[in-house]
Amino acid sequence: MATVRTRSSRIEVRATADERVLIDRAVAEEGTDLTTFVLHHTTEAARRVLADRSEFVLDDEQQRAWDAINDRPARDLPGLRALFERPSPFTT
Repeated sequence: MATVRTRSSRIEVRATADERVLIDRAVAEEGTDLTTFVLHHTTEAARRVLADRSEFVLDDEQQRAWDAINDRPARDLPGLRALFERPSPFTT
């Protein structure tokens, strides 16, 4: 049984004549309609943008390197220590 989705929110986009021709050609090649094509590709692009900001995917070698960095003991940074020991200008 197919899921029926009701689309109730409208998105309007302006394009040049050349951009529209290009998009229409791609729609025809995929054998779909403009709405499905645009929503599919824009939601995929949105997912990629948001994923780059919310999750990190590492292969095994990258994961080992990440773990090695995080397993190192913290360095003592005297300037940073002094900064944190100063009273905050935002509290009374």
